[in-house]
Amino acid sequence: MRSKEENSKLAQLLFPEIKETPKDMFVKYPRRDLQSGQLVVRFAPSPTGYLHLGSVYTSLIDRRLADQTNGVCILRIEDTDKRREVEGGVDLIINGLSDFGIKFDESINSGNYGPYLQSEREDIYKVFAKDMVSRDVAYPCFASPDELDDIRKKQEELGVRTGYYGNFAKWRDASFEDIMKQLDSGKEFVIRLRSTGNFEEKFEFDDKIKGRCTFSENDMDLVLLKSDGLPTYHFAHPIDDTLMGVNLVIRTTEWFPSIPIHLEIFEKLQFEQIDYAHPSPLMKMDNGNKRKLSKRKDPEADARYFFNHGYPTVAILEYFLNIMNSNFSDWRRENPEKEYTEFELKLKKFNRAGALFDMTKLENVCKEYVARLSAQEVYDHIFRWAQKYDSELVKRMEENREYCIKILNIEREGDQIRKDIVKWEDAYDQFSIFFDDMYEELDRAALPENIEKEDVKKIIDMFLDTYDMGDSTDVWFSKIKDIGNELGYTSDYKAFNANPEEFKGKVGDVAMVLRIALTKKSKTPDLHQVMRVLGKEKVEERLRKFMI
Repeated sequence: MRSKEENSKLAQLLFPEIKETPKDMFVKYPRRDLQSGQLVVRFAPSPTGYLHLGSVYTSLIDRRLADQTNGVCILRIEDTDKRREVEGGVDLIINGLSDFGIKFDESINSGNYGPYLQSEREDIYKVFAKDMVSRDVAYPCFASPDELDDIRKKQEELGVRTGYYGNFAKWRDASFEDIMKQLDSGKEFVIRLRSTGNFEEKFEFDDKIKGRCTFSENDMDLVLLKSDGLPTYHFAHPIDDTLMGVNLVIRTTEWFPSIPIHLEIFEKLQFEQIDYAHPSPLMKMDNGNKRKLSKRKDPEADARYFFNHGYPTVAILEYFLNIMNSNFSDWRRENPEKEYTEFELKLKKFNRAGALFDMTKLENVCKEYVARLSAQEVYDHIFRWAQKYDSELVKRMEENREYCIKILNIEREGDQIRKDIVKWEDAYDQFSIFFDDMYEELDRAALPENIEKEDVKKIIDMFLDTYDMGDSTDVWFSKIKDIGNELGYTSDYKAFNANPEEFKGKVGDVAMVLRIALTKKSKTPDLHQVMRVLGKEKVEERLRKFMI
């Protein structure tokens, strides 16, 4: 075993440039002045690719809990794995979350507890690593990749757990002289934790979502500082969260098995323990089985998918809130006019079994959200989306602003609000039947098989003879019923179902002729309102053209 003096000397040799101590760090980063119940949380993604939808989910939890407690929400970028980092990755994270309306109180451009890029905090980690080496709770390890591989193979042959621990950790009790020989030869090294845990010993831990759980103590001598001087997540997390005053760490369950590691590192750093909450990551059903959203398999895993197609970001956040707390849907029904930010998110209501992401359910939430908006609001959302993704649509909407708002206002007033818009991209379907150039490109839907060809001309002629733009819905439909009854199409559906052979069809078939003639579609919003927006001249023009 090395003496206290040797460990102190070793720490100085390993980190000669580090003059500050842990005490200096706590002076530089003073404890936050918090009121009872205030939460300081952080979202700490890695810039290794596009913004994953799961990152939106997790950051929303952070943002809501901070807001509910008048707390602080921090964005910290964990960019110490330079091999996986992509160019522009930080901007993808910040801009993507901002587009979802998720912003941070402290980030790379603001805040008193930075830097908020881990790669810029290297000397901070070394301060604590130097201190740990001097106290003999960490040590330099010179084991090469080949040597580590040999240790693993030997463990497999012996049928024991693999890893660098106990008697397999050859450098944990190395003499000062042996370490100096390696340093003098210029051999690369890492700094490892000198674990004192016993894997056979169990302990209990309270997670704010999962509740009371049992773990085995950690006995692995984990790497704290890599050979390039940058920290592993295991080492950076306790230091950064402690210095930044974080009092609740929210991270998905993939990190849950690391609890024993982090608790020991907190202890060896002589830090106070921080609370944890581990929500399940976003999952989806695949052939009857649950699996995580995959960057490789699922296009919707990339947040840009939802921007590109124009999904309402607020609706996505509301869908996430319902995944987090199932009572959100009830709250929304009772409070249709309130902002989602007024809902109180509770960790104890999270589903421990998993967060199942379902595109169909998401789209239903989108429909409900859009249904709560006015036509003007829908127009504004579509226009802002089109400004980024469709210049031709922008031009059309600018040149026909009032007309477009009238189109979007169809079935947007009264008790039965239309719910056919999922995303802003759906504007194409909304506008297609109202603009002649788009209308001409549509495929004509098939007329009901029971409609006789000679009846098509009769229906249109008779309708044109009686059509009045000022007719109410009831008057308008009564005229269609009169036409149908005269031609042998009944408005008595019970009679039709009882004796269908007595009639050519139902009045709905007559209306269908008009619908297809005017829109080329068999399904549209309320036909009476569609015709009022089209205007008398266009209605008559299209009906006459249909007969040719």
